[in-house]
Amino acid sequence: MNWDTLVIGSGIGGLTAAAALAREGQRVLVLEQHDILGGMTQTFARQGFSFGTGLHYLTGVTAPGDDEARFARLLNTLGDGTLRFQPLPDRFDLVRLIHPDGTETRFAYGAPEADNWARLKAQFPAEGAAIDAYADQYEQARRSINTMMALHGVPRPAATLMRWVLGRRLQRRADVTLAEALAHVRDPQLRAILAARGGDYGLPPSHAPLVLHALVMGSYAEGGAGYPIGGPARLAESLAAGVWNAGGELRTGARVAQLLVEDGRAVGVRLADGREERAPHIVSAMGALNTIAALPDGVAADWRASIRRHEPSCAYMMLYLGFSGTADELRALGFDGANHWIYDGHATGAAPDPEALIWRNPTDEDAGALYVSFSGLNDPEHAQAPTAEVLALCDWEVFAAWQDSRLGHRPEDYEATKGWIEDQLLTQFKRLFPTLAQRVAYHELSTPLSQAAYALAPEGAMYGLATTPERLLDPALHVRTPVPGLLLAGQDVASLGVEGAAMGGLMAAATLKPALWKLMKG
Repeated sequence: MNWDTLVIGSGIGGLTAAAALAREGQRVLVLEQHDILGGMTQTFARQGFSFGTGLHYLTGVTAPGDDEARFARLLNTLGDGTLRFQPLPDRFDLVRLIHPDGTETRFAYGAPEADNWARLKAQFPAEGAAIDAYADQYEQARRSINTMMALHGVPRPAATLMRWVLGRRLQRRADVTLAEALAHVRDPQLRAILAARGGDYGLPPSHAPLVLHALVMGSYAEGGAGYPIGGPARLAESLAAGVWNAGGELRTGARVAQLLVEDGRAVGVRLADGREERAPHIVSAMGALNTIAALPDGVAADWRASIRRHEPSCAYMMLYLGFSGTADELRALGFDGANHWIYDGHATGAAPDPEALIWRNPTDEDAGALYVSFSGLNDPEHAQAPTAEVLALCDWEVFAAWQDSRLGHRPEDYEATKGWIEDQLLTQFKRLFPTLAQRVAYHELSTPLSQAAYALAPEGAMYGLATTPERLLDPALHVRTPVPGLLLAGQDVASLGVEGAAMGGLMAAATLKPALWKLMKG
């Protein structure tokens, strides 16, 4: 065995695990099935425009003054120390409720959280008591979620004890949906604003656990939001340097076909080209569903059945836009880099509603909900070629008929459907952003098939397994699997998103090298 640990997948979870283990002196081999490192932090270029595929803003990377924020400090500790982050505007999430008559109600979220509550009460003075009651419930949920996350990383005996002592209380917390927590809010516009940012975890209010909503939204409200200078690919470049410097290797085009298990223990992997690599430990950051699919038949059958009970998270489409002019010219038009969360009642003919988060019929109607990231305005290194990404969550079933086709060889009916949706989405964007309509110089659509091909995401899932109450508390989703030598990392272990996936990777590494647990404290 030439390696101390094999890491499968070079997304942020796998790279964090690999860089952390390298920091402790391990020789690590990272295996990535795609030809580019970084998973959903990778970027691509078209006609002079640079686009991020899955990272639009980050929490924990900006702090007041000269202080380095917690997540930024972790990444620079594990990587080469060169990462820098550009703060987004103070009010970085703009909610736009567009009514059927075309009028709008707006609210901009920022940091700190207390300022959001105060401005909401000023905008909805009759709902002051309801806002206070919701804020209290929201804060209690935030405190509970930290314990739920710990259950997936602490040693299993400790996790079992915690479940025995706290299980019922945690289950009660996890079962409360965002919609239930907002039921006492009378004003439908206020309810919609409070529930508007569900795209950050991929669930409408009726299905989203309040604890999940509070975890994601609360993390941004502490220190604001930031964007990596130089683009999201800088994260992979920095963390990969830490692996190389310790004598490790990062190999692209290396798809794992099967996990090798001998005498009940994971001992290596067989690649799609037939080669084998072996090591005493394997960290799988390719997702729980892909991990169990790679196990030999009959291994850990009960555990695999437990994992299969969970559905993949929602799929999505992304319209990539490049604009003529410079970032300064777009700022002069009123765009400051804030994200736009849009619920388009003008398109649906109904009141704007976060329950319409998923675009069910993209070939027949406009999207009821869109997320627009002007990330190109937040990267000083790409200021001369500003970009935006328009994200619409959708059903996998819309594209399931073409799931067996290959990238670059899609059938004509798929290409026709994709082209129709692209034109429709572009037209909707131009209606919603009329001052930018004539500035669109480039556009390209990706579908869930792109996510499935480039990231091996089951059903084009955006966030791994759907973060339901059952998934939050499932003991099967633990860093340590029932197969000795095999550990899970990434967002299926801890929480979703870039920081959640990184924490999952760090927990896996710390399980092998306990000295790393101190990094969890920031």
